[in-house]
Amino acid sequence: MRKIKTIDDITKDGAVEFGNGYEFVDKAEDADAILMRSTDLHGYELPEGIRAIARCGAGVNNIPIEEYAKRGVVVFNSPGANANAVKEIVLAALILSSRGVVQSMQWVRDNAEDPNILVNAEKAKKAFVGRELKGKRIGVIGLGNVGSKVANACVDLGMDVYGYDPFISVEHAWALSQSVQRVGTLEDLCRGCDYLTVHVPSKADTISMISTEQLDLLAPGAVLINYARETIIDEDAVDAALREGKLSWFSCDFATPKTVKMPNTFITTHSGAGTGEAEANCADMAISELKDYLENGNIVHSVNYPACSMGKARAASRIACLHANVPNMIGQITAILAKDNANVQRMVNESAGENAYTMFDTDEHLDATTIEALKQIPAIYRVRVIK
Repeated sequence: MRKIKTIDDITKDGAVEFGNGYEFVDKAEDADAILMRSTDLHGYELPEGIRAIARCGAGVNNIPIEEYAKRGVVVFNSPGANANAVKEIVLAALILSSRGVVQSMQWVRDNAEDPNILVNAEKAKKAFVGRELKGKRIGVIGLGNVGSKVANACVDLGMDVYGYDPFISVEHAWALSQSVQRVGTLEDLCRGCDYLTVHVPSKADTISMISTEQLDLLAPGAVLINYARETIIDEDAVDAALREGKLSWFSCDFATPKTVKMPNTFITTHSGAGTGEAEANCADMAISELKDYLENGNIVHSVNYPACSMGKARAASRIACLHANVPNMIGQITAILAKDNANVQRMVNESAGENAYTMFDTDEHLDATTIEALKQIPAIYRVRVIK
């Protein structure tokens, strides 16, 4: 029986199902894996028995992924499972930032006691005249799971859509509308845009990627939307652009001490993926990833180990080695197997940066001394006997 510890409320109704062969435990010390959402695990005392962690969501800033990699703990996320929810709230931000909808509704509330409100509302509506999205130029930074959907939706709204993503995958390139015009530089994307929306992860090369230089290239009175990560935006530059009128509005999902004091903003409570459907999709993907890893050793959508699959474990034994990406690791592993006269049916090795993963099937079960010898190889983090 494999044991799972859940952290956070995984779905709105609390329903989480792994199926036969699994049980939930109250203590992480008793678990094989952790299913989680938003709790910050930096400084968390992770028990030695934890083999994997699955995050119900795309971002993993709350998880020390490299530290866990060195401990042989595979960290999964669920990219794309909440993409439609984020796309829809970005479209809402586009409209709300353009039409004065919230402001006009507030006027109605403020004048609710006026007996002539119907007539006076007609007079007041001139203060809330906005602009249509059709025909406006929008720049989409990042054409992955969310950005590609946003770009395609904006095409359907009749907007002039430009996209920038030097690392776009083949999958997302095929999914992108032919009407989305791709540009080669961030500067070319920003130049003359009426709207700019960002959809990239927070990494060393994306932190503060939207600053004064990029904002100055936008059309006067442009709208900026950030439903990706708060660190991507230079908040001081955005604040100055709003106060100077270079930006007419800023919509974001991050209520930081600086954003909440900026003028002309719509700020939500990190609710981009806040739908029941998105929560369920993320949970389903994370559960599937954990089960395939625990049962078969296969890795998909890991953020600290490479993708690797040998299908369902059917041989007498399947062994997985999590280790540093160093020379002669395969040679050391096979040398130990040769001493045990183990017949390897098949073997696969994949690497990602500093970390690597080797998995193999054998015709017979390896004895305990062979497993221990594998564990003693320098730069081996963990050896798992899957079957």
